[in-house]
Amino acid sequence: MRLKARNSGALKGRVRPPGDKSISHRAVILGALAEGETVIEGLLGAEDVKCTMAAAALFGAGVEQRSDGRWTVAGAGGFSQPTETIDCGNSGTAVRLLMGAASGYKLSARFDGDQSLRRRPMNRVIAPLSQMGARFDSTQNRLPVIVHGAQLKGITYRSPVSSAQVKSAVLLAGLQAEGETVVVEPERSRDHTERMLEVFGADIDTVEVDGAQHPRVRASKLKSASIYVPADPSSAAFPAAAALICPKSEVRLSDVLVNPLRLGLFETLLEMGATLSFEERRDPIGEPIADLVVRSGPLVGVTPPIKRAPAMIDEFPILAVVAAFAKGETRITGASELRVKESDRITQMVEGLKACGVEAEELPDGMIVHGDGPKSVKGGAHIRTNGDHRVAMSFLVLGLASKEPVTVDDADMIATSFPGFADLMRSLGADITAL
Repeated sequence: MRLKARNSGALKGRVRPPGDKSISHRAVILGALAEGETVIEGLLGAEDVKCTMAAAALFGAGVEQRSDGRWTVAGAGGFSQPTETIDCGNSGTAVRLLMGAASGYKLSARFDGDQSLRRRPMNRVIAPLSQMGARFDSTQNRLPVIVHGAQLKGITYRSPVSSAQVKSAVLLAGLQAEGETVVVEPERSRDHTERMLEVFGADIDTVEVDGAQHPRVRASKLKSASIYVPADPSSAAFPAAAALICPKSEVRLSDVLVNPLRLGLFETLLEMGATLSFEERRDPIGEPIADLVVRSGPLVGVTPPIKRAPAMIDEFPILAVVAAFAKGETRITGASELRVKESDRITQMVEGLKACGVEAEELPDGMIVHGDGPKSVKGGAHIRTNGDHRVAMSFLVLGLASKEPVTVDDADMIATSFPGFADLMRSLGADITAL
C-alpha cells in the first residue's frame, strides 16, 4: 500500500500513541521465562510483537488475549525445545533478545526473519553468547541462525557498541549462567530490561566499572508479574514532530513513557527551540509516564552531543525531517548504528531529503541537514522506503508541511511498530490518503 501526505494546516487534538514496543517485547519474553501467569495491559499489537508472542508459544509458554483486552503469558519457568523455526519477521529486538534467552537452555532453536532482518548483523550477540558457552550455526553470522543452548558461564562483556539489544541478550543469558554477568557499554543504552528484570524478581544490580555503573545479573528464577505498557515515545515522536512543523498546531500525546534514556529526541527538540512540555508526570509501574504537549513554532539547527545518540537512535530519521524545517545547520553524529537498522537509514534519509528539495549530506556516522525555515521544503517526492517503517513515517510527516505532497512506496511495514499510524494522524487533522 502506498500513502500520500499533503500539506494539512494546523493539527489539533489529544491522542494516545500505541504501547511501547521495547517494553512489550520484554514483557512477553520475561513472562515466558517466569513461573506463573503474567498479565500485560496495553501490549503493542504490532507485527514485531506478534512475532515475539508466537516465539514465546513455540518455547512453551501459553499466550492468550483476555476479553478485557489484556494479554496473559503463562510461563513454565524457562524455555523448552521448539518444534519449528522461530520466525522473527522484521524484528531485531525479538531475534537478539530471544537468542540470548534461549542460550542457557538445553535446546537447539533455528531463528529466521524476513529479507531485511537477514541482512542485519547477528555477530554482535553471537560473539558474547559464544564466550558464555552457547554454540551457533550460521553463514557469515547472519540469519538463519541455529542456537545450541548450553550450561553458560557468566562474563564481563565490554560491548563495542551502546546497544540495548546486545546488552539485553547477554543479561537474559546471564539468568541461566554460573556466576555473575556484567555488561559494560561505551554509553548507557535504554534500560528497560534491567528495570523489568527487577520487577520479575531477578537478582540484578549495578557494579562500578571504569568509574561508571553497569548492570550485573546472577542466575535467577523469575516470578510472574503484572505489567502496564505506556505509550511509546518513539511512536509519539511522529505526531509530535508533525505538530512542531505544521503552523498553529497544538497536540497532547497521552500516557507517554518518559524514561530518561529514551528522551534524547525531545531534549534535542527543546534545544532547537521547540515548544513542548511534559505534564501530569507519574510513575506507577517502575517506568515514568507523562502527557506530552507540543505546539508549533520556529526552530533552529543544532548539533546534538554524540553521547546522546543511544537515547535517540530510533528517532534520528524524524529528527532529520524536523531539521529540514529549522533555520540553520543540524549535524547528527555518533549514529553509525543507523546503517545496520531495517535499512541504511543515513543514506535513506539523505537521499529522500534531497528528493524533497532539502540540502543534506552524509557523514560516516550521521548526516548534516541544512534547514532554511518552515516554508522552505518543496516536497513532491516519491520515496522508496526499502521496507523501513521509520523512514516511511518520517517522510509522511514531512509531506504534511511541505509545499507539494510526498508519497511513500510501501506503507504496509508501518504496522511493525505503529499499527493505526495513518488513522491516528488523520484524527489530528493530517491529510494522509491511501493510493
